Amino acid sequence: MNIRTLSALAGSLAALFLATGCGKNDSAPAAAKSAAAAPAAAGSGIVLTGNDAMKYNLSALSLKAGEEAKITLRNIGTMPKAAMGHNLVILKPGTDVEAFALAAAAEPANDYIPAALVNQIVTHTKMLGPKESATLTVTLDAGEYPFLCTFPAHFQVGMKGTITVE
Repeated sequence: MNIRTLSALAGSLAALFLATGCGKNDSAPAAAKSAAAAPAAAGSGIVLTGNDAMKYNLSALSLKAGEEAKITLRNIGTMPKAAMGHNLVILKPGTDVEAFALAAAAEPANDYIPAALVNQIVTHTKMLGPKESATLTVTLDAGEYPFLCTFPAHFQVGMKGTITVE
């Protein structure tokens, strides 16, 4: 990443943090805060949303081992993709998620998917702009699968979670 790209990214993030209060919303009702950690049932599919505050609506998902599940990511934000894109990357159990996110931030030309670490990915969506969505179909073995958005700084402010498969 060149210095011009880093400067533009830093400026965009600084403006975003000022506008959103670093993604914190201390006035949210307790029920809304606890919903972010509630497991989602597989049923007809899971809808995960990403917003301009760099948050997913869910941080914990539950699936049954060996059963096909659909997970749809919807970017419900309004900011342009270049400033606030979102994706969903499901990683293999045991992956160093922080190292993965750091490596991803250095690969804008590859939609923030680190080429050297693709063997740690179960599946992922493309980077989504406002009002876009993408659906993944997964069949997972038992385990804990971390998931995250790889757009720079999104993981660090909390755009991550875990899929528990039993």
